[in-house]
Amino acid sequence: MRSTHITKPQEVQRKWFVVDAEGQNLGRLSSQIAHILRGKHKPTYSPSVDTGDYIIVVNADKIVVTGRKLEQKTYVRHSGHIGRRKETKLKDMLNKKPEFVLSHAVKGMLPKNNLGRKMFEKFHVYAGPEHKHQAQQPEALILCNKE
Repeated sequence: MRSTHITKPQEVQRKWFVVDAEGQNLGRLSSQIAHILRGKHKPTYSPSVDTGDYIIVVNADKIVVTGRKLEQKTYVRHSGHIGRRKETKLKDMLNKKPEFVLSHAVKGMLPKNNLGRKMFEKFHVYAGPEHKHQAQQPEALILCNKE
């Protein structure tokens, strides 16, 4: 008799990974990061339990996009008041807040519920090459960037 194994939250083994985003494609990188944050790379994956690992991304300001996305992609925010809609192009956002671009892309690929918010808490992005998680001894993770 076989039974399906259900992973319990206390059984989850988590690792810390550091990813260098220099020269990486925004969409491909964010989908691979979301895959790891959800825990889908593990044999103990369960959709109702957060089995994912921690991800630290460095050099987020050196991320690459293809085509004319730098000019055409816009981020929209609204204050709630009439006429207060603001649009920012991807090029300007990469100059001002490069961490936001990657975190916004990854957040959109995670579930839109409490579990997705918990997964997103394990994600840390830094614009430069330095990060403050040396004590966790993160392993370097090479994510393939197929062009």
